[in-house]
Amino acid sequence: MRILNIDGSEAGACGNGTRCVAWAMMRGTDAKKLRIETVRGPLNCARLDEWRFSVEMGAPRLKWDEIPLRDPFHDTRGVELQIGPIDAPVLHTPAVVNMGNPHAIFFVEDAAAHDLGRFGPLLENHPIFPDRANISLAQVVARDHILLRVWERGVGLTRACGSAACAAVVAAARKKLTDRRATVTLPGGDLQIEWRTSDDQVVMTGPVELEFEGRLASALFADLAA
Repeated sequence: MRILNIDGSEAGACGNGTRCVAWAMMRGTDAKKLRIETVRGPLNCARLDEWRFSVEMGAPRLKWDEIPLRDPFHDTRGVELQIGPIDAPVLHTPAVVNMGNPHAIFFVEDAAAHDLGRFGPLLENHPIFPDRANISLAQVVARDHILLRVWERGVGLTRACGSAACAAVVAAARKKLTDRRATVTLPGGDLQIEWRTSDDQVVMTGPVELEFEGRLASALFADLAA
């Protein structure tokens, strides 16, 4: 499986897309499990019921050169980056995590109080992120609940981002703000995320919805065949 962003760049990871592909591949079969090859590596998917699936998203990468960052940081639970005046920054000290793609998570009191559509492009393309980054605003509601808004690398504001939900729970757990299992509420709905202690895997569970079906004309692929 390969997933392309709106700007044509390839997404290093896409949890929601993987879950939907798993549904499509297992549709009409008795299969309960599926392994999907991605640029991130093989992802194990499981069908819990007709419309609910889980995906093992892999172990988080937490070292500065695995994110990657331009500059060395010993502690990636909070790196030196801010938006706004030096003495009163609007956003500052994000946690960074790689879940197959780079994520920067700013923990805020109110995720809806900031203009992510304005700050997102600046932060995505900040020189500290040589591969750009997904930018999230995370509001911890309880030890098992996070509200999340995401500016997605190569896309913009999105209603949901599975890898960002995974990164947010990892970052929150590392900062002792939540436990290792939490519900992440995004504008598009809820995801259940668990960062397992047994094997370091981050498991994302959520629903699938059929929006529409169609058929692509073969002529669209004529140039690819050539």
